[in-house]
Amino acid sequence: MSSSILIIVFGPLLASIIAGLGNRAIGNVPAKVVTTGALFLSCALSWPIFLSFVGGSAEASVVPVLKWVQSGTLTFDWTLRVDTLTAIMLVVITSVSSLVHLYSWGYMDEDPDQPRFFAYLSLFTFAMLMLVTADNLVQMFFGWEGVGLASYLLIGFWFKKPSACAAAIKAFVVNRVGDLGFMLGIFGTYLVFQTTSIPEILEAAPGMAGSTIGFLGMRLDTMTILCLLLFIGAMGKSAQLGLHTWLPDAMEGPTPVSALIHAATMVTAGVFMVCRLSPMFETSDVAMTVVTIVGAATCFFAATVGTTQWDIKRVIAYSTCSQLGYMFFAAGVGAYGPAMFHLFTHAFFKALLFLGAGSVIHAMHHEQDMRYYGGLRKQIPITFWVMMAGTLAITGVGILGVFGFAGFYSKDAILEAAFASGSEHGQLAFFVGIFAALLTSFYSWRLMFLTFWGKPRWEQSEHIQHAVHDAHGHADHGHDEHAHGHHGASDGTAGYHPHESPWVMLIPLLLLSVGAVFAGYLFAPSFIDSEAFWNGSIFFDEHLIHAIHGVPLWVKLAPAAVMLTGLFLAWNSYIRNPALPAAFVAQFRQLHAFLYNKWYFDELYNFLFVRPAFWLGNLFWKKGDIGIIDRFGPNGAAWAVVQGSRFAQKVQSGYLYSYALVMLLGLVAAISWVMVR
Repeated sequence: MSSSILIIVFGPLLASIIAGLGNRAIGNVPAKVVTTGALFLSCALSWPIFLSFVGGSAEASVVPVLKWVQSGTLTFDWTLRVDTLTAIMLVVITSVSSLVHLYSWGYMDEDPDQPRFFAYLSLFTFAMLMLVTADNLVQMFFGWEGVGLASYLLIGFWFKKPSACAAAIKAFVVNRVGDLGFMLGIFGTYLVFQTTSIPEILEAAPGMAGSTIGFLGMRLDTMTILCLLLFIGAMGKSAQLGLHTWLPDAMEGPTPVSALIHAATMVTAGVFMVCRLSPMFETSDVAMTVVTIVGAATCFFAATVGTTQWDIKRVIAYSTCSQLGYMFFAAGVGAYGPAMFHLFTHAFFKALLFLGAGSVIHAMHHEQDMRYYGGLRKQIPITFWVMMAGTLAITGVGILGVFGFAGFYSKDAILEAAFASGSEHGQLAFFVGIFAALLTSFYSWRLMFLTFWGKPRWEQSEHIQHAVHDAHGHADHGHDEHAHGHHGASDGTAGYHPHESPWVMLIPLLLLSVGAVFAGYLFAPSFIDSEAFWNGSIFFDEHLIHAIHGVPLWVKLAPAAVMLTGLFLAWNSYIRNPALPAAFVAQFRQLHAFLYNKWYFDELYNFLFVRPAFWLGNLFWKKGDIGIIDRFGPNGAAWAVVQGSRFAQKVQSGYLYSYALVMLLGLVAAISWVMVR
């Protein structure tokens, strides 16, 4: 296993270096072949490791890479830890990343900077693999910051777009806020345990329960403080309520980036970290309560906002935010197995939905507003069916209890665990989760109905008008069709005819749809019920698992009931009576404005933090830097030199008697000084 794990982790790094440094010197195709090949190799090596843990034949192992730091009691090496938790993340990361690489061959085909794009993708994957294989907190932080850097580069890939640059900076800054908490948590953990080794910390954590530590001038519970600081880091990376504002803006990056960062990898880092450190969190009831409440609040917030958005990628982005809330409140009630199971299934169906949305956008000449879609199921049938599979998975559809799509098993397990936990915050999370499931069903089917059903509304789009104009322009010059559309349609769509994506984009969609359909059915027993499968890699609460299977029937049926309710509401609003949404908005204008503007978080943060920060920056710049430092420093010194030069210039008259007088005065002064002494 040691050689396999080294290839899995360092293969993407090597490919990234080759593609990044080679860039245009090696050309597009070699850069794409090297990076995509390295990812498929990593993926091929990851699945046997994961399946060996599912089969119960594998044991946790640690593979040393190199000596890193030895300074007094602070000692840590660069080692790769492979246990059940790592194996799950290896499969998720390498599977999604390799398919995103392949998909990008088609999606980024016309981009002039393809080697740079593929180098960034592989660098991101390497950083994520470093994070999940970490055996100590410093190495985890190295990967943590690595994915932050790579996401900044990917979100701002189209750096000539001001909105993309702003989104990249926003993601970087908001994540720094969370990372400060994570750093303080690591410092505090080392202070308390005198080690950064994760296994040693988790072994010693129960012994620290009930102890206190000085923090901000107060004596507070040690483990509560450490866990809350670490959780702040998770909130930033996993876009939980309060530190979530970067996630929707990150849609400014290319669609494959959205799928990679926001579906399976970067945003799940926080969930992974909480589950990895689950024995620490179990020592603090306060920390567990906070994790549950923040997760439930995020789940509710993002679902409400997702119901009002028109941009197809933003709907899916808020959906990601909401699903991460499910994972956190599962961890908060102690159901780490179901939390990781939802992370696993979510990776497949959310990557599928993002890449499916990319296929729709590709067909619609980069139009992202769903108001200009409609009737696409006959035009792009393969994209329609894979998006349908993803929607059935995220809404948690099950067929008579015999078979269910991926989300049916993982989301239902989370809701049942929240109910079975018996705590007040667990019960609250259950009811919030049920309501969020209703909204999830509504906005997911709303997306499907607006995009694939109804009459075509393409002629209203400026993007598509430009496409038709370009198509006719090409036709005038002897070309038959445009890269993104054909002309001559007779269906009232201003001559535009959407087309299916190339096979290099469709094959990843078909493979991900297999995961969206079957991942839950195949792996539910291992993830939810099997303590042997987890083999000590997370805290496993056997009593909670028994309680999950003993919940009342109405708790088991509630998710299916709200899913059908959401489906009916979406069908009634966008198929049966399309005038209904406008009437609802007119009736509840303030509520709609509140949700459409994302609860005004951006405006609030702009007022509380951004504007004061700019005011303070301007004050230091204009008054401090220019008015004081420059004025009395460099500029003041320069002024003194200039004035001295002017005086010296006047002394330098050029007349001999002037110089003789100065010499005589100097001689008299020197003699006088000697005589006085």
